[in-house]
Amino acid sequence: MVVVKSIVMSKFSLRQAFFLICLWVVCTSCEHSLLEEVLVYQNDFSAMDVTNIDNAQLDEFQGRPVLGPYNLAEVSINVPNLPSHNTVRVSVDILVHDSWDGNSDDVGGPDFWYMQLDGSEVIRTTFSNSPCNTLYCLYQSYPENYPRFLEPKTAAETTQLPGRCQYADLPGWTTLYRVTKLISHSRGQLNILLGDELKQTNTPNPLCDESWSIANIEVSTLIIK
Repeated sequence: MVVVKSIVMSKFSLRQAFFLICLWVVCTSCEHSLLEEVLVYQNDFSAMDVTNIDNAQLDEFQGRPVLGPYNLAEVSINVPNLPSHNTVRVSVDILVHDSWDGNSDDVGGPDFWYMQLDGSEVIRTTFSNSPCNTLYCLYQSYPENYPRFLEPKTAAETTQLPGRCQYADLPGWTTLYRVTKLISHSRGQLNILLGDELKQTNTPNPLCDESWSIANIEVSTLIIK
């Protein structure tokens, strides 16, 4: 009986070891390795370069050039001549100016902003510059897609910049966000479309009431195995 038990235990151990080896092979094969990363496009507009940008307009905010401001508008950036890759990463630094009302569903909102990459929408969200306390708060969806209810300025890079127009020189009325998206991609060019659906039916000057600008755009190609 002891011999039989030993043989059974031995067979069980071998099967267990074989299973663990197979599991390790499967798990390690699921891991992704970054083989190459190339920064193919970077523009902070300091050189006033708007090549391959449709509906480009330049302004100055806090002493530096920005792309914008925009209200109920779209801007398209075309990035040609991409090297061989299977993934792209796009990072956009957006400045959200003045009285964005987030998810508010009334005369002042919701205030949508979106990004499309090669025609596919990768984010549709809302931003809010509203004060937020126990009595009053206009929630936003960013960094998630709409509709999510998060506190104003969630995931912001900088929150105390002054407004651009309606609240010019008052800190806390421009918020800087870095929106980064990673997608599978292998084409030789990339189109980035940025736009908004801002709602203000109670103001004679919508662009002064709320707007957005772009401070920096970066595009990198990656090869991921």
